[in-house]
Amino acid sequence: MSRLNRRSFLRHAAGVAGASMTGFVSLGAWACNRHDIPGGQIPTRAVDGAYGPLTPAGAELSLPEGFQYRRFGHAGAVMSDGLPTPGLHDGMAAFALPNGNIRLIRNHEVLLRDETAPLPQPVYDPGAGGGTTSLEIDPRTRDVVRHYVSLSGTARNCAGGPTPWGSWLTCEEIVIGPLSELPAPVTPRDSASQRVRKQIREPHGYVFEVPVDAESPVQPVPLKAMGRFVHEAIAVDPATGIIYETDDARTAGFYRFLPDRPGLNGARADLSAGGRLEMLAIREQPDYDCSKGQTVGTSLLVSWVPINDPDPSDAERNPLAVFQQGREQGAARFTRVEGCWYGEGQIYFTCTDGGDAGRGQVWSYRPDVQGGGGMLTLVFESPGSEVLDYPDNLCVSPRGGILLCEDGGGQNFVRGLTPTGSLFDFALNLESDSEFAGSTFSPDGRTLFLNIQNPGATFAIWGPWERGSL
Repeated sequence: MSRLNRRSFLRHAAGVAGASMTGFVSLGAWACNRHDIPGGQIPTRAVDGAYGPLTPAGAELSLPEGFQYRRFGHAGAVMSDGLPTPGLHDGMAAFALPNGNIRLIRNHEVLLRDETAPLPQPVYDPGAGGGTTSLEIDPRTRDVVRHYVSLSGTARNCAGGPTPWGSWLTCEEIVIGPLSELPAPVTPRDSASQRVRKQIREPHGYVFEVPVDAESPVQPVPLKAMGRFVHEAIAVDPATGIIYETDDARTAGFYRFLPDRPGLNGARADLSAGGRLEMLAIREQPDYDCSKGQTVGTSLLVSWVPINDPDPSDAERNPLAVFQQGREQGAARFTRVEGCWYGEGQIYFTCTDGGDAGRGQVWSYRPDVQGGGGMLTLVFESPGSEVLDYPDNLCVSPRGGILLCEDGGGQNFVRGLTPTGSLFDFALNLESDSEFAGSTFSPDGRTLFLNIQNPGATFAIWGPWERGSL
């Protein structure tokens, strides 16, 4: 099989409008997808770019022949900083370190802090149990060199995205008030009345930044100009510095943030300096509903409307306050916009329960060369749970395919979407019925890292990638 490359994927993804892509293959080919594995193989679709039947590679994962894995970073394991690994592993990205090792930065979708556990400092909200952990991985052995908390006291850190300037943007998937209120330190100048109970109030629903080179917990700074809503994932266009954001609500928008000080040409962005938040609209079709009635391969011209108040004061009473600002100007509606990833000039994102069957969509947005309007294309829509069941996190592989992590009912798969528009099984969770999350490739493309959310664990997977499209 000839090697499939990223550019060929982009040509096919954008230009397959005339092909028969609804379902991509006949539905009869999917009948074998969901059943128990009696120690044997799972039949799979015979499509270009696939890797063959899945075979149990261990107690936790089933993978194609020739692939193997290592499990590490499980919830509760004591880390290098002496703290227990948080649970509910979610979004993640891999970065190159100067010493040749790999840095993983991993989200934890925890809401409340375990009061019996030590509290890493500095902390954003002492009552919140989410945040990030950073891991250093030896690329040859795939062993953990060290791991530690790198962001403390945020809530329900679901996904996020890597930046070209060497950081991870981690997103809170909840709009809620402070989860603890503690007396603030008293200064000598405070009057007696001022000393009575100063309160720390740190609301949630924001994006935070964690540098790759952080060796201990960073000072948490909410990036309020990027919006306060039910954040999911982020992708950065390195050509423009524009940051795209997804919204995991059932009535959701697709957003972009234009930083006042973007990270371009190797420079580090200053996202705390502010910028403009905008929401996608379909040109000359106000209030367009992308969640249903769409045709795979059809492209829609895009415009963007401003969000004038990205941090509305009524957000805790109305988590849709940001979305409604855009909708009042005719912006488009999606449903549960989750995974988001940049790949060769396009932003790919999933709608977990989008489509006529309500089982998921994969979209591609291509900005125009000036970073203005651009084109939105539906790349894939699942006709049923036996084909693709609630796609969540995604990433674009170094070889041009798209990796889709399922968050469905029953058995959950990692699916591969090939440049020719075919879907195939790559991994099956044998350990639990929990979702896959956090798929990301090592900088050299030889190792896939991904998480199983519950019980929380991280996996390194390697094998004959050149055989297929991932």
